[in-house]
Amino acid sequence: MAKETILIVDDENDILELVKYNLEKEGYKTISAFTGEDALKLVNDIQPDLIVLDLMLPGIDGFEVTKIIRKNDLTANIPIVMLTAKGEELDIVTGLELGANDYMSKPFSPRELIARIRAILRRIPAKNGVVTPSDKKGYTIVGEMVIDHGRHIVKIAGNSVDLTYSEFELLVFLSAKEGWVFTRTQIMDAIHGDNYAVTERSVDVIVAGLRKKLGILADSIETVRGVGYRFKNDNRN
Repeated sequence: MAKETILIVDDENDILELVKYNLEKEGYKTISAFTGEDALKLVNDIQPDLIVLDLMLPGIDGFEVTKIIRKNDLTANIPIVMLTAKGEELDIVTGLELGANDYMSKPFSPRELIARIRAILRRIPAKNGVVTPSDKKGYTIVGEMVIDHGRHIVKIAGNSVDLTYSEFELLVFLSAKEGWVFTRTQIMDAIHGDNYAVTERSVDVIVAGLRKKLGILADSIETVRGVGYRFKNDNRN
Protein backbone atom coordinates (compact mmCIF):
# COMPACT_ATOMS: atom_id res chain seq x y z
CA MET A 1 0.00 0.00 0.00
CA ALA A 2 1.42 3.36 -1.05
CA LYS A 3 2.15 5.87 1.69
CA GLU A 4 0.69 9.34 1.91
CA THR A 5 1.47 12.24 -0.41
CA ILE A 6 3.27 15.16 1.23
CA LEU A 7 3.61 18.65 -0.23
CA ILE A 8 6.91 20.37 0.63
CA VAL A 9 6.93 24.16 0.33
CA ASP A 10 10.25 26.00 0.71
CA ASP A 11 12.09 28.56 -1.40
CA GLU A 12 15.48 27.19 -0.30
CA ASN A 13 16.29 24.38 -2.72
CA ASP A 14 18.79 22.69 -0.39
CA ILE A 15 16.21 22.35 2.38
CA LEU A 16 13.50 21.28 -0.03
CA GLU A 17 15.71 18.54 -1.47
CA LEU A 18 16.79 17.41 2.02
CA VAL A 19 13.18 17.00 3.15
CA LYS A 20 12.17 15.40 -0.14
CA TYR A 21 15.03 12.86 -0.01
CA ASN A 22 14.31 11.79 3.57
CA LEU A 23 10.55 11.50 3.08
CA GLU A 24 10.88 9.48 -0.11
CA LYS A 25 13.41 7.22 1.62
CA GLU A 26 10.63 6.43 4.10
CA GLY A 27 8.23 5.59 1.29
CA TYR A 28 6.21 8.80 1.15
CA LYS A 29 5.22 10.38 -2.14
CA THR A 30 6.29 14.02 -2.41
CA ILE A 31 5.45 17.08 -4.47
CA SER A 32 7.28 20.39 -4.21
CA ALA A 33 6.60 24.11 -4.46
CA PHE A 34 8.91 27.10 -4.09
CA THR A 35 6.23 29.77 -3.56
CA GLY A 36 3.00 30.17 -1.64
CA GLU A 37 1.07 30.75 -4.86
CA ASP A 38 2.30 27.47 -6.37
CA ALA A 39 1.59 25.67 -3.11
CA LEU A 40 -2.04 26.80 -3.08
CA LYS A 41 -2.54 25.59 -6.66
CA LEU A 42 -1.13 22.17 -5.78
CA VAL A 43 -3.18 21.94 -2.60
CA ASN A 44 -6.39 22.59 -4.52
CA ASP A 45 -5.50 20.25 -7.38
CA ILE A 46 -4.00 17.34 -5.45
CA GLN A 47 -5.16 17.77 -1.84
CA PRO A 48 -2.07 16.16 -0.26
CA ASP A 49 -2.24 14.24 2.99
CA LEU A 50 0.11 16.66 4.75
CA ILE A 51 2.01 19.89 4.03
CA VAL A 52 5.50 20.83 5.22
CA LEU A 53 5.34 24.61 4.93
CA ASP A 54 8.11 27.19 5.31
CA LEU A 55 6.92 30.47 6.82
CA MET A 56 9.31 32.81 5.00
CA LEU A 57 8.27 32.54 1.36
CA PRO A 58 8.42 35.10 -1.46
CA GLY A 59 5.03 36.62 -2.28
CA ILE A 60 2.37 34.93 -0.16
CA ASP A 61 4.09 33.82 3.05
CA GLY A 62 3.41 30.66 5.04
CA PHE A 63 1.02 32.37 7.44
CA GLU A 64 -1.21 33.54 4.60
CA VAL A 65 -1.03 30.15 2.89
CA THR A 66 -2.19 28.50 6.12
CA LYS A 67 -5.06 30.99 6.45
CA ILE A 68 -6.29 30.32 2.92
CA ILE A 69 -6.03 26.54 3.30
CA ARG A 70 -8.01 26.58 6.55
CA LYS A 71 -10.82 28.69 5.05
CA ASN A 72 -11.41 26.25 2.18
CA ASP A 73 -13.75 23.37 3.09
CA LEU A 74 -11.92 21.03 0.70
CA THR A 75 -8.52 21.63 2.29
CA ALA A 76 -9.35 22.77 5.84
CA ASN A 77 -8.37 19.49 7.50
CA ILE A 78 -5.04 18.92 5.73
CA PRO A 79 -2.35 18.78 8.44
CA ILE A 80 0.38 21.44 8.26
CA VAL A 81 3.87 21.29 9.75
CA MET A 82 5.37 24.76 9.58
CA LEU A 83 9.09 25.46 9.30
CA THR A 84 10.50 28.58 10.92
CA ALA A 85 14.05 29.84 10.64
CA LYS A 86 13.87 31.83 13.87
CA GLY A 87 12.08 29.45 16.18
CA GLU A 88 10.70 32.48 17.99
CA GLU A 89 7.67 32.05 20.21
CA LEU A 90 5.69 34.69 18.29
CA ASP A 91 6.07 32.75 15.02
CA ILE A 92 5.06 29.52 16.74
CA VAL A 93 2.03 31.02 18.46
CA THR A 94 0.86 32.77 15.28
CA GLY A 95 1.19 29.58 13.27
CA LEU A 96 -0.74 27.55 15.83
CA GLU A 97 -3.45 30.19 16.03
CA LEU A 98 -3.89 30.06 12.27
CA GLY A 99 -4.27 26.29 12.35
CA ALA A 100 -0.83 24.72 11.93
CA ASN A 101 -0.62 21.28 13.54
CA ASP A 102 3.07 21.31 14.44
CA TYR A 103 6.30 23.21 13.85
CA MET A 104 10.02 22.64 13.38
CA SER A 105 12.73 25.26 13.84
CA LYS A 106 15.57 25.45 11.34
CA PRO A 107 18.05 23.86 11.45
CA PHE A 108 16.14 20.65 12.20
CA SER A 109 16.73 16.92 12.30
CA PRO A 110 15.14 15.11 9.32
CA ARG A 111 14.59 12.13 11.59
CA GLU A 112 12.62 14.25 14.06
CA LEU A 113 10.61 15.82 11.24
CA ILE A 114 9.62 12.39 9.97
CA ALA A 115 8.67 11.32 13.51
CA ARG A 116 6.44 14.39 13.85
CA ILE A 117 4.84 13.69 10.47
CA ARG A 118 4.13 10.08 11.37
CA ALA A 119 2.54 11.14 14.66
CA ILE A 120 0.30 13.68 12.94
CA LEU A 121 -0.82 11.30 10.21
CA ARG A 122 -1.80 8.79 12.90
CA ARG A 123 -3.89 11.38 14.73
CA ILE A 124 -5.37 13.67 12.11
CA PRO A 125 -8.18 12.69 9.69
CA ALA A 126 -6.99 13.47 6.16
CA LYS A 127 -8.60 12.46 2.87
CA ASN A 128 -8.21 8.77 3.77
CA GLY A 129 -11.09 9.04 6.21
CA VAL A 130 -9.25 7.89 9.33
CA VAL A 131 -11.43 8.30 12.42
CA THR A 132 -9.95 10.14 15.39
CA PRO A 133 -11.20 10.01 19.00
CA SER A 134 -13.11 13.28 18.56
CA ASP A 135 -14.87 11.94 15.45
CA LYS A 136 -16.23 8.96 17.37
CA LYS A 137 -18.24 11.12 19.75
CA GLY A 138 -20.31 12.79 17.03
CA TYR A 139 -21.71 15.85 18.77
CA THR A 140 -21.26 17.70 22.05
CA ILE A 141 -24.05 20.06 23.12
CA VAL A 142 -23.41 22.67 25.79
CA GLY A 143 -26.27 25.10 26.27
CA GLU A 144 -26.55 26.96 22.96
CA MET A 145 -23.26 25.52 21.65
CA VAL A 146 -23.09 22.48 19.36
CA ILE A 147 -19.71 20.90 18.55
CA ASP A 148 -19.76 18.71 15.43
CA HIS A 149 -16.65 16.54 15.87
CA GLY A 150 -16.66 14.87 12.47
CA ARG A 151 -16.96 18.07 10.45
CA HIS A 152 -14.93 20.25 12.85
CA ILE A 153 -17.78 22.76 13.12
CA VAL A 154 -18.90 24.75 16.17
CA LYS A 155 -22.18 26.66 16.32
CA ILE A 156 -23.46 28.93 19.06
CA ALA A 157 -27.13 29.89 18.94
CA GLY A 158 -27.17 28.65 15.34
CA ASN A 159 -24.22 30.79 14.24
CA SER A 160 -20.99 29.19 13.02
CA VAL A 161 -17.82 29.95 14.98
CA ASP A 162 -14.59 29.96 12.97
CA LEU A 163 -11.99 28.16 15.11
CA THR A 164 -8.43 27.19 14.29
CA TYR A 165 -7.37 23.54 14.56
CA SER A 166 -5.79 24.11 17.98
CA GLU A 167 -8.79 26.04 19.33
CA PHE A 168 -11.22 23.37 18.15
CA GLU A 169 -9.24 20.47 19.61
CA LEU A 170 -8.77 22.33 22.90
CA LEU A 171 -12.53 22.94 23.13
CA VAL A 172 -13.29 19.28 22.34
CA PHE A 173 -10.77 18.04 24.89
CA LEU A 174 -11.93 20.24 27.77
CA SER A 175 -15.67 19.87 27.10
CA ALA A 176 -15.35 16.06 27.05
CA LYS A 177 -14.04 16.18 30.63
CA GLU A 178 -16.33 18.80 32.11
CA GLY A 179 -15.14 20.02 35.50
CA TRP A 180 -11.73 18.32 35.28
CA VAL A 181 -8.69 20.54 35.66
CA PHE A 182 -5.83 20.07 33.21
CA THR A 183 -2.35 21.56 33.17
CA ARG A 184 -1.08 23.34 30.08
CA THR A 185 1.23 20.42 29.35
CA GLN A 186 -1.66 17.93 29.52
CA ILE A 187 -3.70 20.10 27.19
CA MET A 188 -0.93 20.39 24.62
CA ASP A 189 -0.18 16.67 24.80
CA ALA A 190 -3.86 15.93 24.17
CA ILE A 191 -4.31 18.19 21.16
CA HIS A 192 -0.87 17.92 19.54
CA GLY A 193 0.66 14.69 20.84
CA ASP A 194 3.11 13.71 23.55
CA ASN A 195 6.33 15.67 24.00
CA TYR A 196 5.10 18.53 21.82
CA ALA A 197 7.69 21.28 22.20
CA VAL A 198 5.77 24.47 22.93
CA THR A 199 5.75 27.02 25.73
CA GLU A 200 3.00 27.50 28.31
CA ARG A 201 2.48 30.97 26.89
CA SER A 202 1.37 29.39 23.62
CA VAL A 203 -1.42 27.50 25.40
CA ASP A 204 -2.57 30.73 27.07
CA VAL A 205 -2.73 32.45 23.68
CA ILE A 206 -4.82 29.63 22.20
CA VAL A 207 -7.20 29.80 25.18
CA ALA A 208 -7.48 33.59 24.85
CA GLY A 209 -8.33 33.27 21.16
CA LEU A 210 -10.92 30.58 21.87
CA ARG A 211 -12.59 32.61 24.60
CA LYS A 212 -12.87 35.62 22.34
CA LYS A 213 -14.62 33.56 19.67
CA LEU A 214 -16.96 31.81 22.11
CA GLY A 215 -18.56 35.14 23.02
CA ILE A 216 -21.38 34.56 25.52
CA LEU A 217 -19.85 31.18 26.42
CA ALA A 218 -16.33 32.50 26.98
CA ASP A 219 -16.61 31.86 30.73
CA SER A 220 -17.02 28.14 30.11
CA ILE A 221 -13.22 27.97 29.80
CA GLU A 222 -12.17 28.66 33.38
CA THR A 223 -8.66 29.43 34.57
CA VAL A 224 -7.59 27.51 37.67
CA ARG A 225 -4.83 29.62 39.15
CA GLY A 226 -1.53 27.82 39.52
CA VAL A 227 -2.78 24.72 37.69
CA GLY A 228 -4.32 25.26 34.26
CA TYR A 229 -7.81 25.22 32.77
CA ARG A 230 -11.14 23.42 33.02
CA PHE A 231 -14.49 23.46 31.23
CA LYS A 232 -17.62 24.34 33.18
CA ASN A 233 -21.22 24.29 32.00
CA ASP A 234 -23.37 26.90 33.72
CA ASN A 235 -26.23 26.23 31.30
CA ARG A 236 -27.02 22.73 32.53
CA ASN A 237 -30.67 22.08 33.26
